[in-house]
Amino acid sequence: MPESFEPKIVAFFCNWCTYLAADLAGTSRIKYAPNVRVVRTMCSGRVDPQFVLDAFAHGADGVLIGGCHPGDCHYQEGNYKTLRRVRLLKRLLEQMGIEPERFRLEWISASEADRLKTVVNEMVEQVRALGPLSFASGAADSPAEPAEAVKA
Repeated sequence: MPESFEPKIVAFFCNWCTYLAADLAGTSRIKYAPNVRVVRTMCSGRVDPQFVLDAFAHGADGVLIGGCHPGDCHYQEGNYKTLRRVRLLKRLLEQMGIEPERFRLEWISASEADRLKTVVNEMVEQVRALGPLSFASGAADSPAEPAEAVKA
């Protein structure tokens, strides 16, 4: 693993809480690792499991989902839906050979900019320690092999 490895983390943030915490961090000039690319969603419950799988498939080394604290969801029960999906996704990712530390769910309210900074920095360090994401041999290469054989 090269020492200059910088992980790419995709973050799906709830519009009403975690995204506002990121906005507050910016306006308050609270600095956190720049490795995170934020995708704003209306609710963490709207994060389809396929979004997480696609993020990993397209080069993300880690995925972070941020939502409102349970009981404080703008859409009443969206974060409970998120919690159920995350539990299933963790099992699926483990079966795919992706370390559990690469996928994280955090409840961060709009006023918790310092907590957002801590969570992002912790996750970046965890993923940096794991190194780049690499799938099991053959899993990612198998669809490309027939096309290459046809070209030859």
